[in-house]
Amino acid sequence: MKEITVEELKKMIDNAEDFQLIDVRESFEYEVSHLNGENIPLSGIIVESDKIATDKPVIVQCRSGKRSAAAIMQLEQQLGYENLYNLEGGILAWKEKIDPSIPVY
Repeated sequence: MKEITVEELKKMIDNAEDFQLIDVRESFEYEVSHLNGENIPLSGIIVESDKIATDKPVIVQCRSGKRSAAAIMQLEQQLGYENLYNLEGGILAWKEKIDPSIPVY
């Protein structure tokens, strides 16, 4: 599984690169804090896979990186996605290394 660090994601955002960010946490978690990604909870990732780009990098994130890794495994194994990257450490790493003011739970 391909991974990306929060520092690499920040650089992509700052450079206005073309990518999609998917947040696989539950909607109540997304409401607490998010990185402006599209919220598709893990439980619906296969059903809502038509919302996920196939023609550009897609970064998948959650709270710590575990659920996003599970989502990527499902998408790669069941649907053949090859453009997915797991955000190492999830939003917790983002708070620790990029933006300490972001609320987390």
